[in-house]
Amino acid sequence: MTTQQSSPPLTGQSAKKPGLHGYRATVAVAMSNYIEAGSIIALATSLTLWQDRFGLSNIAIGLAAAISANAFGAAVGAMIGGPLGDRYGRKFIYTYDLLMYMLGTAFIVFAGQPWMLFTGIVITGIAVGAGVPVAWTYIAEEAPDDLRARHVGTAQLAWSLGPLVGFALATALVPLGLLGSRIIFAHLFVIAFVTWWVRRGLGESEVWKESNVKQQKLGNKRRGFRELLSHPQNLRALLFLIGVYTLWNTVAGQAGIFMPRVYETAGVSSAVGQNLLQVVVWGLTVASTYWGFMKYGDRVSRRLLYGLGAGLGLAAWMILAFVPHVTMPLLILFAVLWGVSSGIGAQAFYALWTAEMFATAYRASAQGLLFFTARVAVGLLSYLFPTLLANQGVPFVGTIMVALLAVAMVVGMVWAPDTAGKSLKAIERERYGADLDDVARPAVTAKVAADVR
Repeated sequence: MTTQQSSPPLTGQSAKKPGLHGYRATVAVAMSNYIEAGSIIALATSLTLWQDRFGLSNIAIGLAAAISANAFGAAVGAMIGGPLGDRYGRKFIYTYDLLMYMLGTAFIVFAGQPWMLFTGIVITGIAVGAGVPVAWTYIAEEAPDDLRARHVGTAQLAWSLGPLVGFALATALVPLGLLGSRIIFAHLFVIAFVTWWVRRGLGESEVWKESNVKQQKLGNKRRGFRELLSHPQNLRALLFLIGVYTLWNTVAGQAGIFMPRVYETAGVSSAVGQNLLQVVVWGLTVASTYWGFMKYGDRVSRRLLYGLGAGLGLAAWMILAFVPHVTMPLLILFAVLWGVSSGIGAQAFYALWTAEMFATAYRASAQGLLFFTARVAVGLLSYLFPTLLANQGVPFVGTIMVALLAVAMVVGMVWAPDTAGKSLKAIERERYGADLDDVARPAVTAKVAADVR
């Protein structure tokens, strides 16, 4: 892993062009992120309503958040979807995951008993976890080398639009109570169906197809996580990305599903006020994703862009952690800083760097393993977060968030890889010393291990 970030020449750049089909495929697959984030927000804005409807305790609400698309549900799905995406292709996952997702949302829309609600939450979580890592992988593999950040940013843009639309709908539907929340989940069902229908016409990743043909000719057997973890370079990359994404996402996961409760604890009692603050957050996330990450992720120092986003996020949570009395103007400032930070922050860079730092044979497996780790961390804290917030207050949980964000900022700025503008194959040769699709896998493993020694 290199530590020097610059704007390198487009060494090894492929001849791929961002034609209409390429953007259509990018948008269609990126909608997994809209559905994922929309699911989290739909649950976040309805937790109190479900709690009142079924008489659930704070512990039960924490459990619902922990098993959702925000945490353990997605974690399980990622561990399933990542390896399957490497073994059977990217199209295999994005063809079927949304069918499972629609089943889960149907359970929630028509939930009349707690078991129906929790069953729907688990199913949607697993479906989201299976689809999102493979979606990030597919987009990066199909993108032109000099526009990879822009294409990966499309997934981040979709991820930002999900909460923006979700909170806007929640605000408009507040008078309808729980029926309004059911309508929000129903809109996700419709979006999932349309996305699934469009995806039926998409082809397989050309990068994966080429890799698969070469591996079959060489007789390489896919060994999934065992092969992934056998390379020292992979272990370094995994630790780096855990430091960047798992720590940041632990914070973002709590903010995504519990932020209305944080605002309520800080004194914003109106559901409309809570939702409008989140509309500000996600509106600015959409804007900074497009005008920040997508515009400049391929053109400026990624280390500096990452550092800017991380610094803004750290400043946002310091307001909640260290200001004795948080007023509405300060909450608006928090929303502005956190919103801009999220658009050019860790998640967009994580999706980009994970695709670049792992070989094609196990790129989706790496995404799945990292997504699993991040969502488990979110789930562990989510289970306790409502109780900690109620018993200890905003400054206590804010301090935890500040500590996690500070470490993620340091890790990303110190060890950011120098990959901008390079083809995935060129990066692979730099990192492993060979194109892993051109040689028998055991020989490569031995060579890399010998080089490290």
